[in-house]
Amino acid sequence: MGLFDKIKGQLIDVIEWTDSSSKTMVHKYDMNGKEIMMGAQLTVRESQAAVFVNEGQLADIFGPGRYELSTSNMPILTALKAWKYGFNSPFKSDVYFVNTKQFLDMKWGTSNPVMMRDAEFGMIRLRAFGIYSFKVSNVETFLKECFGTSALFTVDGVEGQIKRTIVSGLSDAIAESKIPALDLAANYEELGNYTMNAVNPKLAQLGLTLCSFVVENISLPEEVEKSMDKRTSMGVLGNLDQYAKYQAAEAMREAANNEAGGGMAGMGVGMGAGAAMGQMFAQSFGQTPAAPAAAPAAAPAAATVACTACGAQIPQGAKFCPECGAKQAVSTVCPGCGAAVTPGAKFCPECGTKL
Repeated sequence: MGLFDKIKGQLIDVIEWTDSSSKTMVHKYDMNGKEIMMGAQLTVRESQAAVFVNEGQLADIFGPGRYELSTSNMPILTALKAWKYGFNSPFKSDVYFVNTKQFLDMKWGTSNPVMMRDAEFGMIRLRAFGIYSFKVSNVETFLKECFGTSALFTVDGVEGQIKRTIVSGLSDAIAESKIPALDLAANYEELGNYTMNAVNPKLAQLGLTLCSFVVENISLPEEVEKSMDKRTSMGVLGNLDQYAKYQAAEAMREAANNEAGGGMAGMGVGMGAGAAMGQMFAQSFGQTPAAPAAAPAAAPAAATVACTACGAQIPQGAKFCPECGAKQAVSTVCPGCGAAVTPGAKFCPECGTKL
């Protein structure tokens, strides 16, 4: 091997990286102690970005494409290296490949219940879960704020931060939307859009962006779910009056068929069911309860006659007028029907009243 071949073996002429995992966000190109040759071929695939770092300082960033490295397309590194007049020489620099694709099917969930004030149920606790996707939107910001100088960086390094930011944004969305607990399931998409708008400004400070956010389920406390089930059952039953009649009829049938509960207990059940059944049948056929017996009629007013002297009304059979004191003519009149009777008669010949 000649001297030229030995020197050439210490230079890198092709720089590229293929992602072998689905979670790698940043991969540091392994220089293996070699230097990059001026004129080397750099290949950056779609959903990638190549970043050159010189002595800890961020230099040039290359998007997807094929490049021949030279001082003309590496202006920042050229300035850092103080290459004047286009001097081409091998150089040593760290090269990082950043994965800019979307990281899909990332799961999120509330580790602790989210408190919510509902107009119908009061204070309730909610749990929620779903999926989201994100990507690196600003390579420079991401390297400065998150990555640092690691040789490998995966989604595990930012997943916890994103999840907690999402849960915080969703809590604000539920509280500010004031959507009733019974209507949350119909507003998952609206809550997702609101959460994305609230979370993305915070993630932008890390060079990340939330591409999609899906709320799969928001679960209510067991007590609230039972209350909702009862309301659903009432809606399914429809006419509760007809349902109560049906239940009473079934109870009477079971009481009649229950031989084990004989004796006075069975008789009492049968009598109670029979009374309830009779009342239901009366209501079903439109029968109204019997009206209470009328109060006895008031006794008729005592019969009166005109005074023979002054004409004032005086009780029939009075011997003297209470107004003028005049003696009245004696006449025998039946006190029951007012018919004239023979003096000395013991019974009225018209109505039989005892005189």
